[in-house]
Amino acid sequence: MRLVLLGLPGAGKGTQGELIAEKYGIPHISSGSLIREAVASGTDLGKEVDSYIRRGELIPDTLAIEMISERLSRPDCAQGWILDGFPRTVLQAIALDQRLAEIDLDVQMAFDIRITPGEAIERIAKRRMCSKCGAVYHLEHYRSQAMDVCDNCGEQLYRRSDDTEETARTRLVVYMKQTHPVLHYYSRDGRLYSIDGQRPIAEVFADVDYYLQRLANSERAGEAK
Repeated sequence: MRLVLLGLPGAGKGTQGELIAEKYGIPHISSGSLIREAVASGTDLGKEVDSYIRRGELIPDTLAIEMISERLSRPDCAQGWILDGFPRTVLQAIALDQRLAEIDLDVQMAFDIRITPGEAIERIAKRRMCSKCGAVYHLEHYRSQAMDVCDNCGEQLYRRSDDTEETARTRLVVYMKQTHPVLHYYSRDGRLYSIDGQRPIAEVFADVDYYLQRLANSERAGEAK
């Protein structure tokens, strides 16, 4: 399975990515964690990424695709992967397809997890993250058992400095300008699947998994021929 998760900030891409990864045993690759990993690696690529982050600038498309390509070349991606937060632009989507075509692969499905702008702002403002493992919680809909402590690792939860209503509104504008056109790119050849994300997590995943099971069954049928 080679999947892309799209949707407004706060749509639940990370949560659905983790559920897919758990069920199907493929890595969930978020652009944010990949950037942090690249910077921490100290490699030439990581140093170049860090130079843009320190200046508060967006990572150029060419550098972003290099970073993603390197990650997808690792052994744990041999059976598939889930991209969360990438591609952010149509140029990145085109570049990803071109890189994959070089090794006779492609993005098989892109999921648009749909929520309203108002819901996105509310979710972002009430989002909390684990300071150690990066698990994401919500003050109302997906709370940790102890409210301020992660269920997974027991570390403290915190609110990201950019998880404010003002910043959320800015991020929505950027998303609509830069990333929303990616939906049309994947819809042109039937790779886009639209999911109602304004429901309980389990219901959203049930819809996503309906399409994934069809994909898994078609892959197994192909192997049997």
